[in-house]
Amino acid sequence: MAGDRFERHKQPWTQEEIQKLHMLAKKGMALKAIAKALTRSEESTKARAKQDGLNIAKLR
Repeated sequence: MAGDRFERHKQPWTQEEIQKLHMLAKKGMALKAIAKALTRSEESTKARAKQDGLNIAKLR
């Protein structure tokens, strides 16, 4: 269970993932939901969104 959680640890973002992140953030989805949809950690998702200048809804 915990072993497969970080299977993608430190993997580079693909262009497809970045586009999906932008789309989901613009729809107003919460960070937790976006991270789950991308199979990325919340920390990684938040960092990438900040890097791209995106605003993500608060956790709820």
